[in-house]
Amino acid sequence: MPERFGTYHEPFLGSGAVLGTAAPARARGSDCFAPLVGIWETLKRDPDLLVSWYASRVRLHRQIGKQRAYDEVLGSYNARPNAADFIFLSRACYGGVVRFRKDGYMSTPCGVHEPISEHSFAARVRTWQHRVRGAEFARLDYEEAMDRAVPGDVVYCDPPYSHTQAILYGAQDFSLARLLSRISVCKARGVRVLLSIDGTKKSGSVLCDVPIPDGLFVHEVAVNVGRSMLRRFQRGGDSLEDEVVHDRLLMTF
Repeated sequence: MPERFGTYHEPFLGSGAVLGTAAPARARGSDCFAPLVGIWETLKRDPDLLVSWYASRVRLHRQIGKQRAYDEVLGSYNARPNAADFIFLSRACYGGVVRFRKDGYMSTPCGVHEPISEHSFAARVRTWQHRVRGAEFARLDYEEAMDRAVPGDVVYCDPPYSHTQAILYGAQDFSLARLLSRISVCKARGVRVLLSIDGTKKSGSVLCDVPIPDGLFVHEVAVNVGRSMLRRFQRGGDSLEDEVVHDRLLMTF
């Protein structure tokens, strides 16, 4: 990140990990996925309500068992996608990796782990409420969100990765070329943009060849993001030295 900037924008908000780490004084977090944005809006507006959503579903888990509770909440969500069900499912699904069919149906099975307790969840809510106190949240298409940035602002884009993530987040129709075009527009008007995208897999033996236009970015860093999340579950017990993943972090400045 630049040392000084205006407003921080994160148009592919997801888990908000970068927003929460940076904790900027002024920020706009957005996503096109309504149940996810509902979680963030509730965190900001009424954190106790967010805690109660999760706590009621964890109690159900204890009362009727993990699988039955998961199936019940998943059925409720798929009948009417909503933030209250989704916050529990994101903590209880297999590996915490949310997958959607193209029609929006969540298809991730129940995880083998136990969801965190309501007390642990409440502590996390308090921490995150403090770290996003300068942020506003909205449901927006990323182009509309990026168009709101003004000269001197920073935009961080963490879109679905073309080699690995289209099915995970229901992003089968996502166009990287369209995003790159919007980044070019932002750069031309003095908005600084960072982009996380596919880099290498299998400890560097596989290069994810993503077509990046020449001259759009002026700085690139390889970020070691550790061992493959999915392989960790698929190869339980292995040390996974052959499954280290590096992302590319590209910057227009």
